[in-house]
Amino acid sequence: MYSEDDLLMLSGIQHIAFCERQYALIYIEQEWVENLLTAEGRNLHHKVDDPFENEKRANYIVWRSVPVVSYYLGLRGIADIVELRQINDKSPGTIELPGETGFWEIIPVEYKRGKPKPDYCDEVQLCAQAICLEEMHRIHIHEGFIFYGQTRHRHPVQFSADLRIKVNEYAEKMHHLDNAGITPPPVLKKGCPSCSLKGICLPNTLAQKKTDEYLDQLML
Repeated sequence: MYSEDDLLMLSGIQHIAFCERQYALIYIEQEWVENLLTAEGRNLHHKVDDPFENEKRANYIVWRSVPVVSYYLGLRGIADIVELRQINDKSPGTIELPGETGFWEIIPVEYKRGKPKPDYCDEVQLCAQAICLEEMHRIHIHEGFIFYGQTRHRHPVQFSADLRIKVNEYAEKMHHLDNAGITPPPVLKKGCPSCSLKGICLPNTLAQKKTDEYLDQLML
């Protein structure tokens, strides 16, 4: 269990899943550059992250911009949307709400600007939010959703044992890098051209330089 002083930003888990160097540049070196993709994502979140726009129907409640924390993962952050659906019977995934009758199932929903990705960067962020909610409410959450702005559809995410293991591993990496103050060297990847930090990271130049230095050492 981590202490209050150890807590890191939950949003960083998506970045470290994509690229450890990107995570370190943003969260350790405090570097950030806006581009079209990040601006579109920020605008999408402005539309949904309004805590004064909570929604309530007869058997359906929506909470927006919900603070979440896990001392097991050592992460804290904001969940875009938490949906609560009323069901008849109590189960490991339900809570009781003050002033409301029955039992309520918790479902985290994350908003992303693009479309479903071939990797699991978005899924680990949503799963980390679910683990926070589980710890806060002492429940078990088996599923959540990612709403993609490009497709305008929800993508279901099952919080499997494998996905939870990945969340734990990435959280541990975040704490390791943060405690050591380490920024890993660049590794040229397929996603580098779309990264807003490519002008700071310099993956083409620095990654090639690292390779050249290695080859020079072999020639000695």
